[in-house]
Amino acid sequence: MKVFFRRIHLYLGLAAGLIITISCLTGALLVFEKELTEAFNHSRYYVQPEKERLPLDKIAEMVKQQVPGAGISRIQVYADPARSLAVQLEEGKKGDKNKGAGKEARAEGKKEAGKEMKPAGKDAKGGKEPKKGKGRTAFVNPYTGKVIELYSYQQTFYYQIFSLHRWLLAGDTGKLITGISTLIFLFILITGIILWWPKTRKILQQRLKVKWDGGWKRLNHDMHIVLGFYVSIFLFISVFTALTWSFEWFNKGLFAALGASPKAMEAPASVAVPETINSVSYEAALAQVKQQVPDAQYYAVAMPKDKDASIQVTLLPAGALNEAATTSYYLDQFSGQVLKSQTFSERNLGQKVRGLIKPLHTGSVFGLPSKIFALLLALLGATFPTTGTILWINRTMKKKKAAKNKRSATTPLAAA
Repeated sequence: MKVFFRRIHLYLGLAAGLIITISCLTGALLVFEKELTEAFNHSRYYVQPEKERLPLDKIAEMVKQQVPGAGISRIQVYADPARSLAVQLEEGKKGDKNKGAGKEARAEGKKEAGKEMKPAGKDAKGGKEPKKGKGRTAFVNPYTGKVIELYSYQQTFYYQIFSLHRWLLAGDTGKLITGISTLIFLFILITGIILWWPKTRKILQQRLKVKWDGGWKRLNHDMHIVLGFYVSIFLFISVFTALTWSFEWFNKGLFAALGASPKAMEAPASVAVPETINSVSYEAALAQVKQQVPDAQYYAVAMPKDKDASIQVTLLPAGALNEAATTSYYLDQFSGQVLKSQTFSERNLGQKVRGLIKPLHTGSVFGLPSKIFALLLALLGATFPTTGTILWINRTMKKKKAAKNKRSATTPLAAA
């Protein structure tokens, strides 16, 4: 039986090894994307703090003046006074559809500025490339209202790495190839555990320890088999989470297995008041939510796009280790009253699990320690196709050599 699984393990590894290596290496590069991006672009994300920040509505008007034709999707404010504001833009609009500040279209995401406020690159279903110029983010000095930089994630080095990681820079075809390779990787891990399982205690001891002082062949053997066993469960989690992006049927199946709905909480409608002249401003909406949660890491204010919708304020609570643990507040756009709110713990099981997919996949679920582990995991994952191929070549050569020696040993007898 193990011969069968060994062949399956080998053939699948040879078929998808290159794609698995590329995915792991690019994944390793993406683990600390946020930290490296901020480090190399410090002036984009940080400013010199002053006494008082300008009102968000004033900043919104100043941004529109500096970026003609752009509407505002949402404004993200950080608790850190040295952080710049991240204003997500909607380009190609002549102005707001509704009167008053902050009647712009509401942002879909609930993610952090920079990478998180970028366009997704490709949509979740079809993977279409975004149009150039769409979805830019204006990083703004909150004390002067000056636009520091107009940022487009599509124009960055990391976008190319992300594109290579997700769809091999080849659109829907690349997405399918990486999806199939990821599914193959899942079976490789399963067959690998079956092959690793020892028959005796002596073999078990050998397969739990790397013989660092052995020859290169033994070291390659242990790097593949011993280290492969130790990281297999974590690689399984990484591969499993990746499949939710690769295949819609897998994503739906996850919710079905959990018996939960994938639909997010429905946003409540605002109640129009006849005597109302002005709607609630950005600053008033922010102040209202700050009364509820005064110490969040950031607040993202998104105004409604029509008179029936509500204002959405998304925040990341203080102490939250990953970006999934957000809280959403919905405010009446006319009265400013809180209509509904939802913390991460109040979501249904399926939504909680789905919300943790990205943090689990990227290693950000427990902050810096899990990110370091994710980096090492990705680097190790990239080595397994190579060490496995070398292991196969060594075994093949050993068998050929044994067969040759056997023939040589029997030839003199045949001649006699």
